[in-house]
Amino acid sequence: MKIKVCGMKHAANIAEVANLHPDYLGFIFYPKSPRFISEVSAELIKYVPAEIKTVGVFVNEEIEEVKIKIAKHQLKAVQLHGAESVAYCTELKSAGIEVIKAFGVHPDFDFKQLEPYAPIVDYFLFDTQTPAHGGSGKVFDWKLLDDYQLDQPYFLSGGIGLEHAQQIKTIQDPRLYAIDVNSKFELEPGLKDIEQLKEFFDNVK
Repeated sequence: MKIKVCGMKHAANIAEVANLHPDYLGFIFYPKSPRFISEVSAELIKYVPAEIKTVGVFVNEEIEEVKIKIAKHQLKAVQLHGAESVAYCTELKSAGIEVIKAFGVHPDFDFKQLEPYAPIVDYFLFDTQTPAHGGSGKVFDWKLLDDYQLDQPYFLSGGIGLEHAQQIKTIQDPRLYAIDVNSKFELEPGLKDIEQLKEFFDNVK
């Protein structure tokens, strides 16, 4: 099981979390997020150990701006949380970057809308539907994923905390590629609790 820790923004905390060897580290480039990373802190992304995939999280950003951030910060993946089109994803994929397309899941969510994206993106990410595009700390009903019929692997996100570790281990879906954690492991927005993360890693890895 891969683990992604998202919403990093403080220099020392980035280094501490990197020392736990997550598979992915996420950095939010969405200005309205309380976990928006400053340009100063973003300069540290390129120093994250090479074996950790650094992910830029964007919401309806101009594609040229995304490309600039990818090059400047040597991002290895992008996570798209807005209404980005299939063409948008295709253009980024053709630039050689790993593409994760996020969708907010709710009881009326139509999984058929994912079908055009499946041949293009590397992974889907299923999060809790919120107006703020993630970071809500709320868990959606994982049973809704029974309606997901595609073969594309996915990240499971949305309010996942230490209390979900045992439940995660019981999921038998081979398409579940990674667990994405964020707000439930924070002392404040963007500042992660290292001891809690350690315990989660020990329980899930």
